[in-house]
Amino acid sequence: MVNLRINDRPVTVEDGTSILHAARQLGITIPSLCYLKHVSKVAACRVCMVEIKGTDRLMAACDTICAEGMEVYTNTLRALVARRNNVQLILSQHDCNCATCVRSGNCTLQKLAADMNIIENPYETKLPANNWNPKLPVIRTASKCVQCFRCIAVCEKIQGMSVWDFLGTGSRATVGVRGGKKLDEVNCAYCGQCITHCPTGALRERDDTEKVISAIDDPKKVVVLQVAPAVRAAWGEGLGLPEELATEGRMAAAFRAAGANYVFDTNFAADLTIMEEGSEFIERFTHKDQYQWPMFTSCCPGWVRFVKSQYPELTDNLSTAKSPQQMFGAVAKSYFAEKVGIDSKRLFVVSIMPCVSKKSECALPTMKNDAGDPDVDVSITTRELNIMMRANHIEPKYLPEEEFDSPLGSATGAAVVFGATGGVMDAALRSAYFLITGKNPDPDAFTAVRGMDGWKEATFNIPGAGDVRVAVVSSLGKARKLIEAVKRGDAAYDFVEVMACPGGCAGGGGQPIHDGTELAEDRGNVLWRLDQGELLRFSHENPDVKALYKDYLGAPLGEKSHHLLHTDHNAWQMPQKML
Repeated sequence: MVNLRINDRPVTVEDGTSILHAARQLGITIPSLCYLKHVSKVAACRVCMVEIKGTDRLMAACDTICAEGMEVYTNTLRALVARRNNVQLILSQHDCNCATCVRSGNCTLQKLAADMNIIENPYETKLPANNWNPKLPVIRTASKCVQCFRCIAVCEKIQGMSVWDFLGTGSRATVGVRGGKKLDEVNCAYCGQCITHCPTGALRERDDTEKVISAIDDPKKVVVLQVAPAVRAAWGEGLGLPEELATEGRMAAAFRAAGANYVFDTNFAADLTIMEEGSEFIERFTHKDQYQWPMFTSCCPGWVRFVKSQYPELTDNLSTAKSPQQMFGAVAKSYFAEKVGIDSKRLFVVSIMPCVSKKSECALPTMKNDAGDPDVDVSITTRELNIMMRANHIEPKYLPEEEFDSPLGSATGAAVVFGATGGVMDAALRSAYFLITGKNPDPDAFTAVRGMDGWKEATFNIPGAGDVRVAVVSSLGKARKLIEAVKRGDAAYDFVEVMACPGGCAGGGGQPIHDGTELAEDRGNVLWRLDQGELLRFSHENPDVKALYKDYLGAPLGEKSHHLLHTDHNAWQMPQKML
């Protein structure tokens, strides 16, 4: 332990603690910009400067380790002036048109400038040119980059991808795609974690809200909207709604108020995914010699992109089942269109997802129906949903609760937990047990796969099948470690769930941003609680899913369901693997 004083107040901290965290332990705020807990402390911004007795120069609090007897002063005139100057210098290289920025009101740099009462800047403004393909799911605006290197750190240390890098030298130094390439020339998973950890608006998702608004305004189109499980745990955050008001019923009402003709729950398709993916696992597990192992889930498009670029030899290990987003679109433009008597070409399917990579998934050439139309026309993030709500001046808290539409609106607790890490595995095991034994297990029998550990593993015995070895990982960095362990022979599994984002979809790259605060666990806990409160907790008990198979699909893995609900991951290509 180390004893020191900060602003003449004594504090005892563990060895290796930074001054920044020691100060927070005392409730003393030291401003910061580039610092990211457990990920990045490069001290690039110099906004957290403090004065240490006996030291001539100011020190960055984020990467200065506390020492015994140290005396730190956070608000001396010298420190305050230095911080203010550093922020002004950053602003001189930053596009300060805040009114038109997607992060206005939720920007760390904007808050710093306001807190420091910077209303004029003495330094000449020099902005780099913006040169970016606006069609890509991830958009970078060079003139808003503050060179905090957070995107580089998150992509390398958490996701293990190293897409972003520091380019150039001196006044020409900037952040860009590694090797000076274009983003669509490399192996980006479009997970969006760089966006959620950017303190300004330098990184954002492509704005597709105008496409949705135009479709709603087009009398020839019938807008069918689906909302993912993880969205319900976060959509209220960007609108200032407390959890008790951000209900599913109020969410459905808000979507209708925005102009959607039909509002459905993607949870229906999550239950459908379990029926197909669970049946596929049983088929593979009972014919082990015919398949590569382990079988990987395929719900996460960021993970699929990762496999295809980093370990293409494992592409056939992926489940062929489409994601819930795509299954819903396929069913909406076939079964639902026939049931309500609407030409499928009039249907405009919009998905609201906690994910940026879903934008790339719905654009894949393999995600189209026989008429050549996409299963899903547009995918927008939770953040874009919040933007649409505010743009339409919709106040959900004043809306009465409404139900999702039928017949694609029912869901079970097993579907709800898709949005939390371990949820897909938990749901799949519940139904796999039933499909093998004919009996339901305890719905909470598989709790070993739950929780925020980035890599979880367990073995479950299913009567009639034997021991099933499973693993759950979240973040691409953890996925890489698991794959390498399997390749070395240090680990062996039958079934593995992988989510690209830490904490699963609850921590998705399209969720509301709270700079410096990770909410994946809190959001995931909301979903687990919703599961506990559901009357039906097994995907195979969903009445609408049962009706779909009875009236239209036949059976899981049948000819029709395979045609509509499965895909060939080898039928499209990723850019060449980045070296």
